[in-house]
Amino acid sequence: MLILCFGFRMVFETIPGPARRARWRGVYVMRAMALAATTCATGFATAQQAPQAPPPRPTLRTRWAAEVTPAHVLAEYPRPQLVRERWTNLNGTWEYAITDSSAATPPAKFDGSILVPFAVESQLSGVQKTVNEQQLLWYRRTFTAPARKNGERLLLHFGAVDWKATISVNGKEVGTHTGGYDPFTYDITDALTASGPQTLVVRVWDPTDAGDQPRGKQTRQPEGIFYTSVTGIWQTVWLEPVPAAYVARLATTSNIDNGSVTVSVTTGGATASGSWKVTALANGKSVAHASGAVGTPIVVTIPNAHLWSPNDPFLYDLDITVGNDHVRSYAGLRKTSVCADAAGTRRLCLNNKPLFQYGPLDQGWWPDGLYTAPTDAALKFDIEQTKRLGFNMIRKHIKVEPARWYYYTDKLGVLVWQDMPSGNNDLRWGKEAHTSELARMIDELYSHPSIVVWVPFNEGWGQYDTERVTAWLKMRDTTRPVNNASGWSDMHVGDITDAHVYTGPGMPPFDAARAMVLGEFGGLGLPTPGHMWVDQANWGYQTYKDTTELAQAYAGLVRDLRVLAAEGLSAAVYTQTTDVETESNGLFTYDRAILKLPAALAVWHSPLYGTPTKREVVAATSWKTPQTWQYTNDTPDTNWTKPEYDAHGWKSGPGGFGQPLQPGYARAAVPLKTWWQTPEIWLRRTFTVTPEQAANSGALYWRLDLMGAVDAYINGQLVLQRSGGTSGVGAIAFDSTARRAVHAGENTLAVYAHRTRPLPAFQFIDLGIDYLPELDANVPKR
Repeated sequence: MLILCFGFRMVFETIPGPARRARWRGVYVMRAMALAATTCATGFATAQQAPQAPPPRPTLRTRWAAEVTPAHVLAEYPRPQLVRERWTNLNGTWEYAITDSSAATPPAKFDGSILVPFAVESQLSGVQKTVNEQQLLWYRRTFTAPARKNGERLLLHFGAVDWKATISVNGKEVGTHTGGYDPFTYDITDALTASGPQTLVVRVWDPTDAGDQPRGKQTRQPEGIFYTSVTGIWQTVWLEPVPAAYVARLATTSNIDNGSVTVSVTTGGATASGSWKVTALANGKSVAHASGAVGTPIVVTIPNAHLWSPNDPFLYDLDITVGNDHVRSYAGLRKTSVCADAAGTRRLCLNNKPLFQYGPLDQGWWPDGLYTAPTDAALKFDIEQTKRLGFNMIRKHIKVEPARWYYYTDKLGVLVWQDMPSGNNDLRWGKEAHTSELARMIDELYSHPSIVVWVPFNEGWGQYDTERVTAWLKMRDTTRPVNNASGWSDMHVGDITDAHVYTGPGMPPFDAARAMVLGEFGGLGLPTPGHMWVDQANWGYQTYKDTTELAQAYAGLVRDLRVLAAEGLSAAVYTQTTDVETESNGLFTYDRAILKLPAALAVWHSPLYGTPTKREVVAATSWKTPQTWQYTNDTPDTNWTKPEYDAHGWKSGPGGFGQPLQPGYARAAVPLKTWWQTPEIWLRRTFTVTPEQAANSGALYWRLDLMGAVDAYINGQLVLQRSGGTSGVGAIAFDSTARRAVHAGENTLAVYAHRTRPLPAFQFIDLGIDYLPELDANVPKR
């Protein structure tokens, strides 16, 4: 168990890429990691303990839960990019029943009431029951059909239902939809009765992790980084009368290079003909308009186009008329791409300029509503706070949000990396379901200017045919960069190379052709009594005892990011926005009641977004070019760390030094150039420090790539000790001891490294020093 606690993440980092993508699929490894973290946090709870009764159901709620009533449930118009004035909200009290999966018809008697659109497992549903793969969940309610005129049709919309939903109106089946994250619509006009109440029945089957469909972090047995399952209706249900020929979908594509926006519409119902028109408005005034034949896109050229950005999230309103249908929408003119900075490094760019992107990993979970925020104000809160704290980006993690969430990121100016929800992570993965739902996700979210990166795969979870999927995705959407796989399983395609480094920060291998990003890091934990999902077994990747310790550690991470940004890192994602169930590593508690870090984060973050400070290399790493060291595998004399030591009998070789887990295994970040197969190794080299660097030694940083343990000495003084794995080239600020040890002129760097685990094991060491002259004084030092 001790080995498990100290090595649970390192063990996974040593598994070769092919093995991680086969036998060690992500869910099993990550569950083991989460279990190890939980076990450590609870003081090595032993496996010999007798089984205990299941814990009571959690009761933690947000402050918005008190505002939810059957008469007022998510009452806002649910589709801000295609708006009509007339609509009817069907959220509220429905009947529900849970039956055996063999049931072909609704039960004669339902079990009780459920509050839609909260999943049956959630507190706000009023049910809080689990539905498994051998059961069906049934919904029923009646409604009055709104008045229609001039041959209008009535559409029934579902924001999202997890996972397979069959819809019937007045006993007539109108359609079946599979997919837990995308909206769907049925024309129910022909199923309506002439008068009186109409009966709507929804049958849902959701196997969660017993099936092969995309399901994100849902599991039937919540633990660690996997959470309570979500079954059934979890977004708004609504009715909308439309003309016989109507706008079913629209897409907007901006072109900032010629100041235009292209609008395309897909019509539904009767065949539309003739012309259609688009008017663009700025602050309520018409600025451009255009028309064209139905079935062809319209290009609207806007004079002196006002661009959208996080600092200025300007949106144009759009009025669109197709035949008798009139809808409202909006568009933001911006360009997201990968371009070269002044030094030729590939970076993520916005509007043709490099912009460092920094934001939290956002799971989108709620203690009271699970997948569903209790109110629209709650949904907006997470985005508002992210912006207020000085982040400019959110990575929406293996979940798709309701349309209003993206409306707020558009309106408030927050960049979004959108993940595709993953499914089962072994060889039973349903490729067809993934591809189908990925296509629908892209089509539904295409027009949101805030979405700037697509992420089809996360950490190898269910990853398949990456080269093909990435090429297909880039053809489907030519306007956005694609991060082919966030963390661990890069297939060297797409526009981005991505590393996950806990606690980090760190960098992926150098890539001259793609932007280098840190897709996850941090995970600093602070349990907060009174605001946790459960009282025991809460965990973070590294846990602190109070807010002061937590703030100091986080400040150090931000300073380290500046070094990496100067070296070429283009973006970073901090884990995470809030605590989630047993995870205590959020910026906020799970109930959003407490911010664990100082409100001054915006000041700490602001230097990241400027032009990267010029970095000076003091002692180069072997990240780009192998560096020569003297080394020995035999125990040297006791004065081996001192400058005057005579090392003429030592060998000479290039970094990095290490031994792979198996023959042919390539090191993830720094190339392995010299094999180190013994338990220990000693290394020496010299480096030169300028008088300016010596005078400002607080701006010196270690650049470390490690698997094992290291002691580093400058001029005979022990200045750095680390054990574990960095999963990339990390940045570590010089502490006071290192600052005192260094001096202007020639210095001696001596390194002792040793393995920490028995063979077979991976071991590796590479070390360098950088200088960043202008570190922000507002960010505390480590």
